[in-house]
Amino acid sequence: MLYELVQFSDQIGPLNVFKYITFRTGGAIFTALLFVLLFGPGIIDLLRVKQGKGQPIREDGPKTHLSKRGTPTMGGLMILASVTFATILWADLRNPYVWVVLLVTLSFGAIGFYDDYLKVTKQHASGFEGRMRLMLEIVVAALATAAFMYLSPAELSGRLAVPFFKDLLPDFGILFIGLGVIVIAGAGNSVNLTDGLDGLAIVPVMIAAATFGLIAYLVGSEKFATYLQIHNVAGTAELAPLCGAVIGAGLGFLWFNAPPAMIFMGDTGSLALGGTLGAIAVAIKHEIVLGIVGGLFVLETLSVIIQVASYKMTGKRVFRMAPLHHHFEQKGWQESTVVVRFWIIAVVLALLGLATLKLR
Repeated sequence: MLYELVQFSDQIGPLNVFKYITFRTGGAIFTALLFVLLFGPGIIDLLRVKQGKGQPIREDGPKTHLSKRGTPTMGGLMILASVTFATILWADLRNPYVWVVLLVTLSFGAIGFYDDYLKVTKQHASGFEGRMRLMLEIVVAALATAAFMYLSPAELSGRLAVPFFKDLLPDFGILFIGLGVIVIAGAGNSVNLTDGLDGLAIVPVMIAAATFGLIAYLVGSEKFATYLQIHNVAGTAELAPLCGAVIGAGLGFLWFNAPPAMIFMGDTGSLALGGTLGAIAVAIKHEIVLGIVGGLFVLETLSVIIQVASYKMTGKRVFRMAPLHHHFEQKGWQESTVVVRFWIIAVVLALLGLATLKLR
């Protein structure tokens, strides 16, 4: 929206600043942060009144979590509202990539919201029927991937970019839609599994958003893409302000989610934020890099898969409890220790992901 002010820069010189993506990304961070800080307390109070008992706590989970009873969930609503407002305010709304990613965010958020709604109203840890929820995610992810294939340069459409190899682009053709579904839906559910401790998921999401905001800016610039020998996808630089909005909203949410949490983001936020990261990765042709940058989310997901498979096949558990963060809690680590150490891992993995830009 504010980008349109550039057309008046001939008459008012300072308005020319709105054409710079870096400036608008900074504006999106600040706007999203301010939005959550201003409206967050009211949203929390409203959710506390509407939900009564708050998010149900699993009886078979760590006993330390029982003290969190009564904490409202659906904090993702403030994140989604903030991200949407800041993106519309600061991004170039004529850019189709922005709308596709934003629609994935809101669609996954709606699926997560319904799941949270069922959990709160039924006061049970199980919400939306798993198969139906997954089918909706697949439909949204498939449509988004098809849109990205249509928008991508012809030489990149349907191809998977492999890190470290500038010319390795295996062509999946129409099957790339299936790959995109795995990346987008997988990212959404991975972040969802990670969201189990106060502040655990939101900081790695912000780290990944900052990383992909930078990559999107570089990929969308022909000059930088040529210098770094990465594949140029024109138009994707405009996803940087959206990533900035995620960072700002995340910072604002962390203010209220820091231990002891005043609110949980719930599936409303975790599913939406994961889907956002997955959609951006597909749009900028860095699907595999997402597996590196978001390696923490991958580890959490693998821990669940390994635990379930091991128990079904052998009757034995590999971890004391899954996902992985609960395993360390059961080993005696304090919740804050688990959270901070996982943040450190997320930073290291983000740096490794950025290293793929130059190691070619």
